[in-house]
Amino acid sequence: MTDWHKPTFERILVTNDDGISADGIQHLVKIAKELSDDVWVVAPLSEQSGSSHSLTLTKPMRILERGEQIFAVKGTPTDCVMLGVNYLLKDKKPTLVLSGVNRGANLGEDVTYSGTVAGAIEGVLAGIPAIAISQCLVPGDRKGNWDLVHEYLPSLIKRVVEKGWPKDVFLNINIPAVEVGQVKGVRVTHQGQRDFGGLKIEKREDMRGFPYYWFGLKRKQQDYDKGTDLHTVSHDYISITPMHVDLTHFETHARLKDDLDCAFE
Repeated sequence: MTDWHKPTFERILVTNDDGISADGIQHLVKIAKELSDDVWVVAPLSEQSGSSHSLTLTKPMRILERGEQIFAVKGTPTDCVMLGVNYLLKDKKPTLVLSGVNRGANLGEDVTYSGTVAGAIEGVLAGIPAIAISQCLVPGDRKGNWDLVHEYLPSLIKRVVEKGWPKDVFLNINIPAVEVGQVKGVRVTHQGQRDFGGLKIEKREDMRGFPYYWFGLKRKQQDYDKGTDLHTVSHDYISITPMHVDLTHFETHARLKDDLDCAFE
């Protein structure tokens, strides 16, 4: 029988990957304070987008106090949750981790790169219920529509916390890039996959004549499979994807086990 979390709002830890000064985390903290009287913020000092589940091991980290129960860390989202759970809040651990609100979607294979998702993963690994939250953007928009976040997110978080979820699972929520009132509803989805047009690598030269490089992803517009996170947000629904930390592919595991398991004489 699956062991399920019973999340509460007793103590919330908020983190992100856009950095402690980002608009998204400021809005998420406001929402968290509507849900709990005990909210802590431990977030990267600077933007860590694309940092995935990386951990700082080769240099020291510094914790900078930015206010009451607000801390900036010179490190990654994973570092932040680790320090929050095991150091700053070690005497009374959080009952819920909220990571975001990311400026931009975390859909499909993007979740493997995402520091926002990594913050939720680290919560799960620490035995704490966790939710990653992202706001999809219209191409060219770098600000986001935070009215959407306040309109839909508080009640949605309450609903999913009331239901609970398995202890080795986190939830990945994406809010579509539409106006308030245009969101059609909520759908529970599975992870989709884009058709990449290729990786663009642009070589440039600094003022001293040394080369440096920028990555860029070319993505093709396509019709995504129904039921996926990508299809759902493209049709103006909020996507909730339960995601599993265990990456084992059990169908292949069973097939290979029959043929390859053996003992050496």
